[in-house]
Order: sequence, then C-alpha cells, then structure tokens
Amino acid sequence: MKELRIVFMGTPDFAVDSLKALVEENYKVVGVITAPDRPAGRGRKLNESAVKKYAKTNGLNILQPTNLKDAEFLNTLKELEADVQVVVAFRMLPKQVWDMPELGTFNLHASLLPDYRGAAPINWAIINGENRTGVTTFFINEEIDTGSIILQKETEITPEMSAGELHDVLMHLGSSAVLETIERIKKGSLKGIPQKEGDYKLAPKLNKDNCRINWGASRKTIYDHIRGLSPYPGAWSVLNNDDNEIELKIYKTTIINEEHDLEKGVIVASKKNLRVAVENGFIEILDLKLAGKKRMDAKSLLNGYVFSKESKMI
Repeated sequence: MKELRIVFMGTPDFAVDSLKALVEENYKVVGVITAPDRPAGRGRKLNESAVKKYAKTNGLNILQPTNLKDAEFLNTLKELEADVQVVVAFRMLPKQVWDMPELGTFNLHASLLPDYRGAAPINWAIINGENRTGVTTFFINEEIDTGSIILQKETEITPEMSAGELHDVLMHLGSSAVLETIERIKKGSLKGIPQKEGDYKLAPKLNKDNCRINWGASRKTIYDHIRGLSPYPGAWSVLNNDDNEIELKIYKTTIINEEHDLEKGVIVASKKNLRVAVENGFIEILDLKLAGKKRMDAKSLLNGYVFSKESKMI
C-alpha cells in the first residue's frame, strides 16, 4: 500500500494534538501550513503559532503564506504532491487549495455537525446548555462547515464544565478522529455522508455584545453563559459601585437557590461571599477579574475591595 503524503494546516493549540498524533503514528507529513508570525506583547516581539512551534521541534517543513491564493504559494503546495490535506482550526481555504489533493481535504470541527457550524462551537454548546457534543471530520467544499461527513465522535458536557475544559476534551477526541479518518482514506473508496439541511444551531464568532452578561436572564442561562466563555474570551459586565462604573470579567460562578425581593443585578457582599441577585435566587461569583487587575477568587477581592449598599451589575 502506497504511503500517504499529508499536508497539515492549523494554527492554535487545538490543532497541535492532531498534528502530534500524525507524527507519532509515523505518517509522512510533507508540509505544515500555519499562520504567519504576529507581533505580540509590549515589545511587539514576533509570536509563533503553537503549530509552528511543534513543527519546528520535529523538523517538519513549514509554510506561512499571507495569501492562500498567491501563485508562488500554490506552486510550492503543488510540489509537495500531497495525497490528502488535513485542516484543524485554520482559516477558510480557496478552492485552488482544498481541491488540490487527489484524495481530498478534510477538516476537523469541534461539534456534531450540522449543529454548531461556525467559529465558536465549543463556547456555544455550553452557552446553550447542551449536555452532549463532539467532533466531526468532513470533506471541505465551497461553503463553510457544510461538506460530507466522514465520522463523528461524541462526548458528555458535565454541568460544571467550562469552555476551557471542554476544549481540552475535544482536542484529544479530535486527534483520534483525525487518525481514524486518515486510516479510512488510506483504505480507499471512502465517501462522506452529505449533511442534511435544516434549522440547526449555529456558532457565530464571539464579540463584545454576545459576551456581555444579561442579569435579567434566568439563573441557568447566566451560569451557562459565564462557563461557556471561561477562560477565554470571558463573560463581562459593568459594576456600578458608588457611581463608579468598572468593567469586569467573570470566570466561575455557582447558583444559589434563595428567595429575595431584590432588583436584578443588585450585589450582596459579605466578607466571604459575593452574590448578584437574579430571578429566583443569586449567582455567586467565585472567580473574576476587574479591569486593570489580575484574575482572582472572590474572597481575595473581598479582603480589600468595598462594595456600597447600592452597588449593582449593569
């Protein structure tokens, strides 16, 4: 059986696990395509992607095109003579790229397609209170996340799980899905199953607006929203304390079932607890970060920060 020549495309930590799995299984990875180095931090030092760092350590051939339609890049890619291309957490590919290999180009997506097509499937599955999710491999076509499905693997979302924790679970599950997909492709005559069209849940890009906490929502909705954005990018709110408005991010909470007649958003603070009044109870804040400060647990904040009786989340 002919040895497969594989080109891998990816950028963040999520993609490294899949590339590592291919390398450790001794697949012939003839090229790794990742994002260009970007300036970061106060010194604007060029920062390499997680995939590039791993690829360098393992002596892999690295390409960092700024334009995927550039003729020189396309020629270089063609010269690699890949049989198949594997895409994990990368950008949208032009047809000239995904249509190049004889055995196709497949993508790993962190949801059970067709649900949660889009940029942030891990976050939205938790924000929407799902108790199950998974990963999907599918052949890339002209439209984002709509290609024929090769395989899917499921996993549980526990009630306390954060987006960061689910990210790691799906990262490892995804690498096994990538290996299994490659094995199926290697055996030949693989045909994906077309995705059915319908009214499916979406996973749009996260932004300032959809990350803001709505304190008028139900306790469960607020709780899921916060853990679905933790640790990144972080659910945020504005604290009004003595007429000073301070932006803050909240990373971890718990639900308190307790009747009250307080207005929604009102803060109840003691030496040990920091709670926000919501419908039919409270959201107790356990872990947060005030603008300009370090992330800390609520008890540490309460040691030195004074909340007025009128303080409120808005």
